[in-house]
Parts: sequence; structure tokens; C-alpha cells
Amino acid sequence: MIDHIGFGASDYDASMKFFQAALAPLGYKVVMEGPPGAGAGLGNAHAPELWISPSAQKPAPLHLALRAETRADVDAFYKAAMAAGGKDNGGPGLRTHYHPNYYGAFVIGPDGHNVEAVCHKPA
Repeated sequence: MIDHIGFGASDYDASMKFFQAALAPLGYKVVMEGPPGAGAGLGNAHAPELWISPSAQKPAPLHLALRAETRADVDAFYKAAMAAGGKDNGGPGLRTHYHPNYYGAFVIGPDGHNVEAVCHKPA
């Protein structure tokens, strides 16, 4: 089981603004901040699940999928991520090629990361 995932951001301020806005509909917020230059952790409890830190280099893009409780949460994630400057990589909808109830949305963030919100529950 994964405790948390960390990744660098070439424009830390832009990435933090994006991730805070995009993940707010999923219940994520800053729950821990390190000393200057160490970054911050976002989570939906008392411990960070995602740790974002400044990076002198542009990191290799990654795929980050976060579970949503409802399909409406997926829709809200997509809307918030797009409003925060994300680029569309697949709007909210069913992806039945994964399984019949796979409802997800995909957005490219500031460093090219493919950020997804997914709900596995039926409508």
C-alpha cells in the first residue's frame, strides 16, 4: 500500500495553485509544509498523500489517478482543473474498455503530468 507520492515541479507556485484548485473537489488540501524549498503535502486527512517540491529540472511526466467518491466529484475536478489552467486530456465520461463503471476525467497539469479523477461506482 502506498503512503504518499512525491514529485518535483519546475514552477512550484504554478503547480501548487493548479493542484490545490484541481484537487479541492476531491477533498485535497495542503496538510503539511516543509521548510522553505522542501515543498508541501496535499491530502484529505492529517497526512499528505501527494508531496510537491520545487525542482530545478522539468520532471518527466507521470500519470496520477485519484479516486473520487462520486461521478459528480469527477465532473467538479475536471471543471476546477480546467479553470486552473489544465489542458484537456479526456473530459468526464465512462471508459467502459476498463470496466463498465469506470467514470474518469483527464487533465494535463503545468509540468505535463496527466492527472485523472476516477469513480468506480455505478451511477
